[in-house]
Amino acid sequence: MSRTRTLPIALLTLAALTACGSPDAAPRVTTAYELPGDRVYPEGIALDARTGDTYVGSYSTGAIYRATADAERAEVFLPEGADGRKTANGLKVDGSGHLWVTDSTVGVAVYDMASRALLARFDVPGAEPRFVNDVVITPDGTAYLTDSVRAVVYRVTPEQVRAAAAQGGRAELAPLFELGGVIEPREPASFNLNGLVADPSGRYLLVVDMVGGDLYRVDLTADAPIRKVELHGGDMTNGDGLELRGDTLWVAHNTTDTISRWTLTEDGASARLAEQLTDETLDIPTTLVRDGERVLVVASQFDKGGPMGPGTPSAFRVVSVTGI
Repeated sequence: MSRTRTLPIALLTLAALTACGSPDAAPRVTTAYELPGDRVYPEGIALDARTGDTYVGSYSTGAIYRATADAERAEVFLPEGADGRKTANGLKVDGSGHLWVTDSTVGVAVYDMASRALLARFDVPGAEPRFVNDVVITPDGTAYLTDSVRAVVYRVTPEQVRAAAAQGGRAELAPLFELGGVIEPREPASFNLNGLVADPSGRYLLVVDMVGGDLYRVDLTADAPIRKVELHGGDMTNGDGLELRGDTLWVAHNTTDTISRWTLTEDGASARLAEQLTDETLDIPTTLVRDGERVLVVASQFDKGGPMGPGTPSAFRVVSVTGI
């Protein structure tokens, strides 16, 4: 059944509110901008820190949209089906002016943002199930990607991008970290790993297991790099996209329409739930990005005619949440 909603909404239902929040600072949701099209079902978002523009990917068509900092409606940046892309999940902008776009059943594509030209594509080899999901860029320009079915993290270095671009633009993705023996057991081909972020110094990654509700710290320098992060005050069940600024970690919990904010210890070994909100107007939030004093959240509407259920979606949009 479709639901009609009115935005902005002044007060949200708070699932938990700690002393760091108060009624005067209660989170607010407004529409940041709309996305053109009736089959968008957006999934990923990336912020270009140089311009303030954001980029959003369509899970159902593979189209990429761009919204300037003050836009009320995004525009098509890369059309659906471009370069054979069928989906667009994780997105990131790196420091070299490249836009990274994951295609869940294929791999990841790297675009020059100025020309919109495809520079390189890295594909998962073989015919076994895969779901290349999210991507993060570390300070040295290296990209790391999760595979939600194979429970692995891939790596692509700047040198590999240059080499692929010079040799026809195609290369293969190879797993760097195997988490299958660390996370809770799953049925074959079922989902597990999802969003990931990188420590600002480039020492480690944080990767969420959306089914088990756990967070894992992946050290990029140690010989035995993977360990579970101690979570206090809650868990990260249904955790999808992550955003890290300093010692603050935001998590989008998709099917519960929830956003949570956590405080990390300096070494990333422990995290405590600081605040959490749940509201249906988040419309199955798949990921989020911090933009100044607001959090931009992708409202996927996957449960309204998308991959999670029947129904009719309303206008597709990215929402702005302040106060969390």
